[in-house]
Amino acid sequence: MPKRLLPLVPANLVVDQVLPAPDHVTVMCRSRITAPVCPGCGHPSSRLHSSYPRRLADLPWQGRRVQVEVQVRRLRCGRPGCVHRIFAERLPAVAGPYAQRTARLGSLQHHIGLALGGKAGACLAERIGTPVSGATLLRLVRRGAPATPATAPRVLGVDDWAWRRGQRYGTVLVDLERHVVVDLLPDREANSFAAWLRAHPGVEVIARDRGVSYADGGRRGAPDAVHVADRWHLLENCSAAVLEAVKRNMPALRAAAQPTTTALAAVAITVVPAADPDAPPTMTSAQRLQYEGWQRRVQVHGEVMRLHQQGVSVRQIARELALSRNTARRWMRGEQPELHRPRIHSLDPWRAVLERRWAEGCRNGAQLWRDLRDAGFAGGLRVVTEWASRQRLAGPEQQPGPAPASAVQPPTRSVAYPARRVARMLTADLAVLAEPDLGYVERLLALSPALAMVRDLAQRFGAMVRAHVADALTPWLTEAENSELRGFAAGLRQDEQAVRAALLLPWSSGQVEGQVTRLKLVKRQGYGRAKLDLLRARMIHTA
Repeated sequence: MPKRLLPLVPANLVVDQVLPAPDHVTVMCRSRITAPVCPGCGHPSSRLHSSYPRRLADLPWQGRRVQVEVQVRRLRCGRPGCVHRIFAERLPAVAGPYAQRTARLGSLQHHIGLALGGKAGACLAERIGTPVSGATLLRLVRRGAPATPATAPRVLGVDDWAWRRGQRYGTVLVDLERHVVVDLLPDREANSFAAWLRAHPGVEVIARDRGVSYADGGRRGAPDAVHVADRWHLLENCSAAVLEAVKRNMPALRAAAQPTTTALAAVAITVVPAADPDAPPTMTSAQRLQYEGWQRRVQVHGEVMRLHQQGVSVRQIARELALSRNTARRWMRGEQPELHRPRIHSLDPWRAVLERRWAEGCRNGAQLWRDLRDAGFAGGLRVVTEWASRQRLAGPEQQPGPAPASAVQPPTRSVAYPARRVARMLTADLAVLAEPDLGYVERLLALSPALAMVRDLAQRFGAMVRAHVADALTPWLTEAENSELRGFAAGLRQDEQAVRAALLLPWSSGQVEGQVTRLKLVKRQGYGRAKLDLLRARMIHTA
């Protein structure tokens, strides 16, 4: 046989003839085995009954499709009592029973399906000369799905992932030592996780976030395992607690953001209430929506208090009013809905400067934005260009006239700080803050000792987590329980062993988060064909 034909020949076959065509190649061949074995009794036989051609798709050759036509023999089994009186010879090294492709082509298409899924995999297979449908690729993936291991890894990472965000979630289990996905669970319930751990003994360390379900399931399924809370989630929970503390001290934020120059007072936009104290002030559409939302919250608050006075349970109140239980509890404990504050546009303090430049003849929105940015404006380009577009559409009769000289000076930046931005500044190092932000933070800390304590605790907690100082945890919790962070500290107390392990052990959920990101990509590549068995096979096989 010529050497150039060797790649065309599957194992244990003898080539009789090669029939080339412009778009495909047909290889006529037969088996090398002289006495095939009966599949029923295992007895070899050479008694020929008949033969038939079996056509198998094979790997492409120089971009052309290859079809292997094997002349398969039917033989008689001479062993008494065998259930197969006549059998067809098997080709185990070439293809399985009833298969329409060789084993090596099936392996290639199986790996294409694992890497790309159905639709994308079918497109690639067509280009390389092995045409196959997307549904067939998915069947090959399912057929080669790995079996669940009998034992679990020593260090297990667990986290949830979204089938559909906000509605349905699953669980991904990762071997943190080998950095591979171990299994996928169809939900994120504690019972499912505990059952998996009981069926797969051997877990010594469980790295997780601070979710209750995985903590409960881990304790029930592997009672001797050490739980390790994820350090990133600890810092994120601390930031969320700081944000809630800031929201509870909004009067101090507004007091610290009072204007410090007469120019700002001249250009500030104030909302004058109507004569009727119960009527809303003159507002824009966005401000009106905000005001109506505030009115609805006030009405719901009154209804919560009324039902609470009647002795209705928190669960029933939340169900009747479509309200979260935590919000209902806070209101029942005396917390009031936040006072209505009209929304202030980011351009309001700068309108005098814009109108002066417009009156001077500058009509370019980008140039106006650059002028404001040089003066200290922190907003983006789009908000200024939209203002310029509205001015051009308003027509010459509605163009702004020259602004008075006392109102064209640029205001300071200490006009309005959202709660989220303030929380971020409180958790940041003062050395990296810009001068206006630093001045604002200093005024805020002087006005609110509670927030000063929150900042100190948050800074110390971040340093403790990053430096892995476990000895500082207990005194920090004692101090935080008497501050605005008492809720966060209470949560850490309930999971103190896992938090302490996070400061002592090197394990974290970072690898699990990376696998969740990969799972999202695989799921979206499925074009809607991403059931649990397909996801599991693709995640485990393509590790």
